[in-house]
Amino acid sequence: MSTVYTNRDSNVWKTWVLMLGFFVLIMLVGWAVSYIYNDVSLLYIAVVLSVVMNIGSYWYSDKIVLSISGARPISRESHFELWNLVENLSITAGLPMPRVYTIADSAPNAFATGRNKEHAAVVVTTGLLSLLNKTELEGVVAHELAHIQNRDILLSTVVVVLVGFITLLSDFFLRMTLYGGGSHDKDNKANMFLMIAGIILLILSPFIALIMQMAISRKREFLADASGALLTRYPDGLASALQKISGYAGDMKHANHATAHLYIANPFNSKKSRTGFMTKLFMTHPPVEERIQALLDKKM
Repeated sequence: MSTVYTNRDSNVWKTWVLMLGFFVLIMLVGWAVSYIYNDVSLLYIAVVLSVVMNIGSYWYSDKIVLSISGARPISRESHFELWNLVENLSITAGLPMPRVYTIADSAPNAFATGRNKEHAAVVVTTGLLSLLNKTELEGVVAHELAHIQNRDILLSTVVVVLVGFITLLSDFFLRMTLYGGGSHDKDNKANMFLMIAGIILLILSPFIALIMQMAISRKREFLADASGALLTRYPDGLASALQKISGYAGDMKHANHATAHLYIANPFNSKKSRTGFMTKLFMTHPPVEERIQALLDKKM
């Protein structure tokens, strides 16, 4: 029988398989570029740049996300109940107390950010605080602490940077290839075939990377749901919170598509559509109905 524990383990290995696929895709893009220009150093440059960009974005990701989200720090005195709730759950999870922020937005939502558990932050909207009861809010905070505990912050940042890097790299070299041409002998059929394959890869790689990013984001949400339920021992609280959050019809004012995957629910809630196979490929979050059902079906 499937349990919260097996659901958590399953999502962990599936996520790392997807991450491995990301790095394979970068290697393939690097190979395509280096083959077209007959310069293997381009492959090494692509890999080195991806590592450098990952390190830089990882180090400053929390400051960037908090700034563009309009988050403001709070204190125990200003938000006594929220502060104590985060503190108590952090102790239960064995985590350092994260910084706590609020966003002045009527849309109910929350996210966690920071480069590691020692430099983490939990952010909730004022709409979330006014909509949920204490048990539901506890479920949401436990979900966000689970993201910190599971190192989702690092993983999410790496994925975002890799998607951007692959897109920029593909666009740059595709333009050079189409307008400048490669250095291989075009009369050689094998070379022509490989060059065409490389160009096709450069065209498709941004879309492949985007689909992989969304897949990883969805897996991490399922994992955080399961881990949060383990922390509170009451999955019904998070399930009820997700039901209320999904029932809000408006969009967040401060959200943008670059950070949408960080939130506990899609901040662009008004753009709901059918959840067919193709639609799911580009969803940052699993359908709320599936998340609620998974929470209610898992036996502790």
